Amino acid sequence: MSSESISNVPPSVKGVDRDKDMSSHPINVESKGVNFWYGDNQVLFDVSLQVPERSVTAFIGPSGCGKSTFLRCLNRMNDLIEGTRITGELQIEGQDINAKDVDVVLLRKHVGMVFQKSTPFPKSIFDNVAYGPRIAGQRNRAYLADLVESCLRQAALWDEVKDRLQDSAMALSGGQQQRLCIARTLATKPKIILMDEPASALDPASTSRIEDLIGELCNEYTIIIVTHNMQQASRVSHQTAFFFEGKLIELARTTQIFTNPKQKQTEDYITGRFG
Repeated sequence: MSSESISNVPPSVKGVDRDKDMSSHPINVESKGVNFWYGDNQVLFDVSLQVPERSVTAFIGPSGCGKSTFLRCLNRMNDLIEGTRITGELQIEGQDINAKDVDVVLLRKHVGMVFQKSTPFPKSIFDNVAYGPRIAGQRNRAYLADLVESCLRQAALWDEVKDRLQDSAMALSGGQQQRLCIARTLATKPKIILMDEPASALDPASTSRIEDLIGELCNEYTIIIVTHNMQQASRVSHQTAFFFEGKLIELARTTQIFTNPKQKQTEDYITGRFG
């Protein structure tokens, strides 16, 4: 493939070394031959991939290619949709998450989700972050205060809101609301964080803050992000998966995907020939 096929690949965000050898990292997420249906409509076909621990994996591909559906399979959010069906195996830390004895509530605690549109609760900033631990039975005020501060700091929001923790979260800007949702996710102490186009509705400055945050969080968490922004994918991820028509076409280090993909379909998408 010509080196001219993609140009101006942006530098990665701080904390993400796209050339880092992840082979020494344990596999955190693994799918084996996953197929998925909405009713009679099959939307995923034989998807097999591996995600190393403490890494960022980006899912790219045209709209309707199945990347968000696969993301939601990882914490069984699709269970909430009537008539869905999945086959194959999805493992997190070696456990099949679709096994009958899996506690779905506990699964979603360990596999947090940040959605495309920020979804703060109509509560105070403090109560938003403390919501998950309180639901789990935590009532110790000192513990909750320390946890809220820690999570807001991790989400790079503490300095902006520390003097107004009792104010409504709805008064925050869009970018602040999304970082608040990340802090709320962190409060449940997940091991994996799923992000479905977390910056698509944000301005460039807020998008940059979210990307920098991803670079910081990947030192502690496994992150999987769906994005339509290929430059964003190249900035924030160690590896990139290209989906097309429900199939995983290629999974490789991000530098390879964006400079020397092995599959022509990947090359065509990266270079804008379709999608």
